[in-house]
Amino acid sequence: QGPISGVNKEIAILQCHGDCDPLVPLMFGSLTVEKLKSMINPANVTFRTYSGMMHSSCIEEMMDIKRFIDKHLPPVD
Repeated sequence: QGPISGVNKEIAILQCHGDCDPLVPLMFGSLTVEKLKSMINPANVTFRTYSGMMHSSCIEEMMDIKRFIDKHLPPVD
């Protein structure tokens, strides 16, 4: 695929990854985030890792996702 342009170049992305994920190693998450940063504005890409988290989720991750949604999406009435 070619480079991303227009409004999509400024899209905000939150990528989350557990540092103990046995299915998708952290190295692949790190490579993915670097590729994303090369395609869009790197200032808009956030990569969060969670200590001890496997291929699952945790409260800290859910709170980060909530903050991201609250920041980037309009409120729902």
